[in-house]
Amino acid sequence: MMKRIAVIGLGTMGPGMAQRLAQGGLVVTAFDTDGAQIEKAKAMLPLITGVLDRLGITPKPGGALHFTTSLADAVKDADLVIENVPEKIEIKADVYRALEGLIASKTLVVSDTSGIPISKLQEHLSHPERFCGMHWSNPPHIIPMIEVISGAKTAPETAKAIVTLIEELGLLPVVVNKDVPGFVENRILYALLREAVDLVEEGVIAPEALDTCVSWGIGYKLSVIGPMALLDVAGLDIYHSVAGFLNQELSTRGDIAPFVTKRVAEKRLGLKTGGGVYAYTPERIKELGAERARKLVAVRRALEEKDRT
Repeated sequence: MMKRIAVIGLGTMGPGMAQRLAQGGLVVTAFDTDGAQIEKAKAMLPLITGVLDRLGITPKPGGALHFTTSLADAVKDADLVIENVPEKIEIKADVYRALEGLIASKTLVVSDTSGIPISKLQEHLSHPERFCGMHWSNPPHIIPMIEVISGAKTAPETAKAIVTLIEELGLLPVVVNKDVPGFVENRILYALLREAVDLVEEGVIAPEALDTCVSWGIGYKLSVIGPMALLDVAGLDIYHSVAGFLNQELSTRGDIAPFVTKRVAEKRLGLKTGGGVYAYTPERIKELGAERARKLVAVRRALEEKDRT
């Protein structure tokens, strides 16, 4: 059984992952090269623990969370190292090289990459058999589903150990059978986003109206009925009929829509810059975080209640 976990990188996902692991009874050491990022992560902990409390996730005995700017200290005696650095192969490869000589022969290493094929990342490890993907969904302390992806050289026992850890935390492991770019969650998400952006850019619908359409239409249904089950609910004959003409009309663009590239060029990146599709004040950004956390907690509790009945 795993006991000591190192989380490498405290960006968007790191604090929530680290605290959720610690609350699951694990000793977690979180590392970042930037001391300011560590202070920012520490400041987020009251909000994260408050959300976990509302979810009824009682801290298990023995759990602890420490922070450090020393990679050697972070991974000392670790059973598992979770790499959570930016989505660039060269940055991740630097981390893997730095781990050489710092971790024990039995230590497993996983990546929280959102979609870089695990087999490509394995090329930069001396022991690729001890490496696999462990893709959390944002916000990681609220969303219980975690994808587990084996690369071409991942040993079966490595993936099995990660699945077991996820189950012991009371979370939901989803085993992805093929190491495809984007895995499964992000392939579905980006297919939806491509169509959504295309519809807005073509003037079919306004951004606010599209969000309402998706959240209170298919999003509302999909939280209860998954896409494959929805085929049965609607009827495969109906899907066959509609897909026969609609598939030809859906966006198939392979580039990135000007709606997005224009905003990126203007540094309008979303919440992080105070504006993207929408505009945000600093006060509204804080309010949105709390509002969305409350709603996600309520939805999760409702879904868990459904599973119990």
